[in-house]
This record gives sequence, structure tokens and C-alpha cells, in this order.
Amino acid sequence: MFEDFIINSKEDLIDAVNRYGFLPFFANSIEGFSIEEHITPECWWHSDTGVWSAWEWKGPVIRETGCAYGKFFEKKACYVSPEWFFELANYRRDGYDFDARYDDGLASRRDKLLYELIERSSPVTSKRLKQLGNYKKGGNKGFDTIITRLQSQCYVVISDFVYMKNKRGEPYGWGVAEYSTPELWMGERFAERVYDKTPEESYGRLLEHFAALFPNEDLGKLKRFLR
Repeated sequence: MFEDFIINSKEDLIDAVNRYGFLPFFANSIEGFSIEEHITPECWWHSDTGVWSAWEWKGPVIRETGCAYGKFFEKKACYVSPEWFFELANYRRDGYDFDARYDDGLASRRDKLLYELIERSSPVTSKRLKQLGNYKKGGNKGFDTIITRLQSQCYVVISDFVYMKNKRGEPYGWGVAEYSTPELWMGERFAERVYDKTPEESYGRLLEHFAALFPNEDLGKLKRFLR
């Protein structure tokens, strides 16, 4: 089912996200399952201009599809369509909202502090989060580890990429990740559906979908990828 397609434009990328439901940015343990392996060289990196089209498309793709984006698999970034993110979040959260996870001793105090900071400040850039949470030398530690874990558990997503501006108000540099919770980014459509199945039912649907995408792939490998 996962075809030998080519990404030659932002529209091609959007079509692939909607068609397959999952699309990692970089190569990973499943061969051929990434933008990196399907995009034309001129859209991956323009060496003459220093423009990386695939990176520039991140914010627009997130906004135009309403998808979830974050480090969901193997600590690497992936687009997940709204339809499939309900299932992934239900499975990864194991049926817990964050407060219930913390109350049952399944989340640390450090995780809770950063999660609540994102919840209060959303949407918020990583730079601003580090300022608000005192993640600096001599202050709180573990920002990158914690925010990656919260994304893997599907409590946090990247909802956009924004650009810093110079004194003339002109954008410069690379887009900076802006974080949110799925409940705030996707709204009621997420909150009303995320727990409407058991985690086991969601896992079954996910595994079936991945087995259809990669019929020749080892089932054990797909299970490890979904963990």
C-alpha cells in the first residue's frame, strides 16, 4: 500500500500525509518510510540558495491538514493525520489523560511541570518554554528528554513553526517549533474521540494499518516501531 511516490511540492506532501496517515520526516528503521527517501533532491536541499524546502513546508502542512506533528516514533518527527492521531494517542496514553497518569504515579513531577507549562502557555515556542521553566545552566534540567517523552506519549504536539524577526520586522533563520497539547490544537474533535475505544482496540487498528502499508515487513518489527 505504501507506494513508490515522489514528493515534488508541498501539495504532494499534504497528499501523502492524508493518504497514508503517517509520514516520518527522516529515514528510520522501516525502509522507505520517510519524506527523506521520497522527496526530490531539489526540494530536500537547495545548495545554491541554502533553502531547505521540506523544512519550510512544515508549518503550512500542519496548518493546512490539521495534523499532529512531533517525535512520535523512534524519537524522530512524524506527521500523523487527524484520523489516525486519535488512535495513536489513545494507545500511547493507555487510556490516561495526563492528570490521571500523574495521580497513578506513571508520570514524574518534572514531566508534570513542563506539561502544565505548555498547557497554560500554548502555543509556545521552545525558546519561550525554556525561559518560563528556567531550563538553563544552574536551573531545571532535562528539557529535551522530557518534551520528547511527552510527544511520544502524545500529550504534546508541535502545532506550528514560527520565525524570529529582526529589527525591521523581517523573518530570518529556521522556523522554531511551537508546542501545544492535542486538546488545545485539535480542539473538541480530538477530546471527544481520543478515548472512545480501549487502548487495545486502537493498537489493533494501528497494527492492521501498518501491516497493510508494509505487507512485506516483519510483523515484529512493526510492533517495535509502534511501541
